[in-house]
Amino acid sequence: MSNHTIDPRTYLELSQEGCGAHKFYEVVVEGTEVAIRYGRIGETGQSRTASYATRAKAEAAASKKIAEKLRKGYAPAVRGVRKRRPATRRQIVSRRSTARRAPVLWRFRSGSPALGIFVDDERCWVGNQAGDVYTLAHDGSVTARYGLPDGVKCIVSDDFWIYAGCDDGKVYDLGAKIPHVAYEIAEDVDIFWLDIHDGVLGVSDADGRITMIDHEDDFQWARSGSGRSGWMVRCDEDGVYHGHSRGVAMYDSRTGDERWTTPTSGSVLFGWQEGDEVFAGTRAGTVDRIGKDGALRSVYRCDASVFSCAASPDGRYVFAGDSHSSVYCFARDGRRLWKLATGCGAAYSMQFHGDRLYVVTTDGSLACIDASESAVTAAEQGSVPDAVDVKAPAWDAVTPSAELETVTAADIADVDGVVVECVDDDGRLRVRVASPGFDPTWRVQFPKDIRHPGARYVVADIAESSRGGFYRVRGDIRRLA
Repeated sequence: MSNHTIDPRTYLELSQEGCGAHKFYEVVVEGTEVAIRYGRIGETGQSRTASYATRAKAEAAASKKIAEKLRKGYAPAVRGVRKRRPATRRQIVSRRSTARRAPVLWRFRSGSPALGIFVDDERCWVGNQAGDVYTLAHDGSVTARYGLPDGVKCIVSDDFWIYAGCDDGKVYDLGAKIPHVAYEIAEDVDIFWLDIHDGVLGVSDADGRITMIDHEDDFQWARSGSGRSGWMVRCDEDGVYHGHSRGVAMYDSRTGDERWTTPTSGSVLFGWQEGDEVFAGTRAGTVDRIGKDGALRSVYRCDASVFSCAASPDGRYVFAGDSHSSVYCFARDGRRLWKLATGCGAAYSMQFHGDRLYVVTTDGSLACIDASESAVTAAEQGSVPDAVDVKAPAWDAVTPSAELETVTAADIADVDGVVVECVDDDGRLRVRVASPGFDPTWRVQFPKDIRHPGARYVVADIAESSRGGFYRVRGDIRRLA
């Protein structure tokens, strides 16, 4: 037997301040076997074992893996020293609005203060601090319920894909029947807000930093802003728009180079974007409209701190929600058109869609407000419809699971679908398309929690990313036996 040249067990960590890296890598040599375990600090992680002809060859393979990790910035550590950082929850002391009541068509009480909202032509999403996510039709009927492990910070859309960012540091893909983990953010990053564009995730945090993570959950770049409390991040093809206590900055989405910084009327508490403009709600009671060239174009003044804002897609109207449970509408030129009370708390987040303003509030409601001119005029005169109180059905929530339906090749012979496979790429589990007609060198953005080396899966569809270079999974996923 040869002399040992390395320790039987080597434990390394990579945890860099200001970026998404918060990982461990452990190598254990037992006889002729090398066991490797890796993942996020504080979690079990994934493991794999390889066998070698001799102990010497096993040690040589282990030494090579350790050296590679040391070159990448990993360092020896003691397991359990680094701890998970607690999440920050936004707190609003909501006061009753003195304005007339808004024309609320229906209201759904989710059961806990709600920050997450997304609305499209098909449905409305609401996510609350208890981890519940509901979908509703535009008539207010509940169509689905998901249960995530921690409070929902925000719900964002990236073309076809819908994601929920949670206080457990994970971002869940809600595009299939079962939620799956799409991204994992360092547990020492106190997440304030998230946005995703073409598979690239932007994270703003309590320390005023902005961090970008690519479709494979690999760190791209991070920058420290000039302020703190980054409650705003919005992303598009060219830029990342980051709002914090001192203003809004724009960074090149690929390189991270700062392009401009524009001071705002007060600390930024919320952000929105439409076309070539971004909108920042501030503690000073304003919504600042900023061109994506950095020019301040308009300022819309409310009567209290603005905790949410939105705009119509054509930029004709700008909306705001304040800490006194009021919502506002402004014309593009800055004129206040109306101010009305929600009747269900202050709006944490909001979205305008099809002449309706949807808000999620401090009392956990998702409310649908008729923002048409006739409805608002009637409301200002004291005439509002009787709001329908939507009840949550007694459904069991669909929770994240690493268990998948298993099918055979015979099962899918006559069914449309694409086969992908998981491979071990130097200690990282990657996914590529196995079906013909796709570029085999491109990787596939695929849920992290269901990857197993050597496994094959059948997915409903594969779409090319907008920028090219990788594929994205759409729809349900089944494991191929």
